[in-house]
Amino acid sequence: MTGNDNRNSGPRNPWNQNPQNNGPWGQGQGPTPQGTDNGPDLDMIIRRIKSILGGNGTGTNDGRVFISIFAIALVLWLASGIFRIEPGENAVIQRFGAIDRTQGQPGLGYHLPWPVETLTKLNVMLDRRTQVGFTDVGNGTRKQDVPEESLMLTADANIVDIDVVVLWNIADADKYLFSIRNPEQTIKRVAESAIREAVGQTRLQTIITAGRDDVALRIQKLTQSILDSYKSGVAIKQVLIQEATVHPEVLEAYNDVAASRQDAERYQNEAMIYRNDILPRARGAAIKMTQDAEAYKQDVLARATGDAQRFSQILEAYKSGKDVTRDRIYIETMERVLSTSNRVIIDQKEGTQGVVPVLPLDASRVIPQTQTAQ
Repeated sequence: MTGNDNRNSGPRNPWNQNPQNNGPWGQGQGPTPQGTDNGPDLDMIIRRIKSILGGNGTGTNDGRVFISIFAIALVLWLASGIFRIEPGENAVIQRFGAIDRTQGQPGLGYHLPWPVETLTKLNVMLDRRTQVGFTDVGNGTRKQDVPEESLMLTADANIVDIDVVVLWNIADADKYLFSIRNPEQTIKRVAESAIREAVGQTRLQTIITAGRDDVALRIQKLTQSILDSYKSGVAIKQVLIQEATVHPEVLEAYNDVAASRQDAERYQNEAMIYRNDILPRARGAAIKMTQDAEAYKQDVLARATGDAQRFSQILEAYKSGKDVTRDRIYIETMERVLSTSNRVIIDQKEGTQGVVPVLPLDASRVIPQTQTAQ
């Protein structure tokens, strides 16, 4: 096989416009002898480039034109590495795929153009929004429930339909880009897991009433803890419970339970009212009885003490004058006895009838005037 056959059997060179030309740049008239290497003709290359660009392939400045074109292309390539960082943005620069540096200061910056270095800008001040349990439809004018996300089991075995919004931003751009795959989807799954755990430890009545804020705070802390363990570079700013209602299938049973709970509270309130009414009265009666008993005790003690003292005084007087004291005691006693009894005088002298009638002056002390006139 000849040399021409070997050259014609290969792919056609787009630079070779002369089929009889043996070289790839159109120079030379035949194959290069073995052992020699003349190299490409620079003038021919310049002429070919100028012919492609529309030139005539002549002139003494062909080399300068090519160098100028190459220099302009190089300058443009180098200038493509200039970038600007807006306030609130971070620029992560990778060199051959590995993280090289991060620029967080606003202003101009520079990195080597592709493919040496690549630039990724992230707004770390923007509050991002993740929805769990619902999605926005109609340009955000209304929302559509997602039952597989919103229906959860509570601690008291009830089903709650809950919609939650998680507000977050980027705390560390490097970790956000390279520590987790699909960050937004990861945040949503972590938040849903934290919501189910918090709801599963809370009673339904607490979730749908005054305890909603406490549940939201617990969800925020749990979500942040899980994302920190992933080294996600994400900061959870706030968790908002948009809606928490009873599932329609158990609404009737829940209403019955709520009515029973209200009845129980009403009975308890009535019992407390009765208790608050009767206890003070019982306490007052007890205090009165205690005070009466104490007064009776003091009275008895005072009387006993006085009697004992009087007896002691009489005993001392009796010891000093027994006859006088005995007569006085007898007289006082008879006076006390006779003052409350009917008096009958019996005269036992001779010649008397024995019983002497006594005029009851005490009973007839007041005599009417009519009888006196008669």
